[in-house]
Amino acid sequence: MIEFINVTKHYPGRHHVLREVNLRLRKGEMALLTGPSGAGKSTLLKLLLRLEDVSHGTLMVNGIDVSTLRRRHIPAYRRRIGVVFQDHKLLMDRDVFSNVALTLQVGGLSGRQVQSRVRAALEKVGLGNRAQDFPAILSGGEQQRVGIARAIVHTPEILLADEPTGNLDQSLSTEILDLFRDFHHHGTTVLVATHDQSQVNRLGLPVFHLEQGHLHTPGEDNA
Repeated sequence: MIEFINVTKHYPGRHHVLREVNLRLRKGEMALLTGPSGAGKSTLLKLLLRLEDVSHGTLMVNGIDVSTLRRRHIPAYRRRIGVVFQDHKLLMDRDVFSNVALTLQVGGLSGRQVQSRVRAALEKVGLGNRAQDFPAILSGGEQQRVGIARAIVHTPEILLADEPTGNLDQSLSTEILDLFRDFHHHGTTVLVATHDQSQVNRLGLPVFHLEQGHLHTPGEDNA
């Protein structure tokens, strides 16, 4: 479960990015995070990853108080989360297999385990036959699928995505978001930040809307 309790984030000498945010996402649920550019969507996800610290309030993730998590415990906490970025963040000098395997290798898994998990992850995203290819020869949609495979290869409890379809056309956006929905159907908690209103309407999922740092929860009047 993810729960923000009166969470505020501000930077010294700057305005508040998030103001008294309250958000609750149950285990295994999928929701969308919407809002204009600069509304605070990326900041909210960074707080979940503990890439940024909460200024005020409490952030709970599966029973862990992330807002007070000790530095030495952060790497283990992050291994429970998969994250997908808009710009893929792939290593262009490594093939698809190596890009996806990196997370497992850092975690110390054996070569046999790495082989098995990477192959399974690539099959899930429809790239089972592209393991030896390099990212540069893949399409934008295929590169995003590699990023998704890397995010789910360690079977995370939570999957976060920051504008994962921002550079894709509508057809590819539909395919990518349907992949996230498939992971959700298998029990993964999923939170996707997106500005694509057509996909928001199509998916019919709970929507958390950020506007100038304030969060509107499902069922509220966001007008």
